[in-house]
Amino acid sequence: MTTNLKPNKALKVKKEAGENAPVLSDDELVSMSVRELNQHLRGLSKEDIIRLKQRRRTLKNRGYAASCRVKRVTQKEELERQRVELQQEVDKLARENSSMKLELDALRSKYEALQTFARTVARGPITPTKVATTSVITIVKSADLSSASIPFSAAS
Repeated sequence: MTTNLKPNKALKVKKEAGENAPVLSDDELVSMSVRELNQHLRGLSKEDIIRLKQRRRTLKNRGYAASCRVKRVTQKEELERQRVELQQEVDKLARENSSMKLELDALRSKYEALQTFARTVARGPITPTKVATTSVITIVKSADLSSASIPFSAAS
């Protein structure tokens, strides 16, 4: 059985022991359109047509699987990068929270000391003989923690 193909098509036909089997590279087989494939398949036996179509389907599936693997790896890397960024943000916020708790504790103790002092002043004039060591308050300026933390704004 001989095949009459258009001369401009690049289909190579093997002629071994009367068998017509097209010789197409895997790249050619995968990249050609269905219309081109059908033109190449004209005049071939049903077995050859089935074999070529199955080979094309296998190659296409390999390509799809490879692209899925690449996509999955890319997504995994992106999610890992996001996880690292979020962990850094959590750590930063934990540090800010800790410094704010320290600042709050310092302010609370100052407030309590001022309240105690105000109560002793409200009881009446203090005479030098009545001054107790517990009523003397030393106010120490705390470290400026507000410059280390980022102030809250509407953009946050």
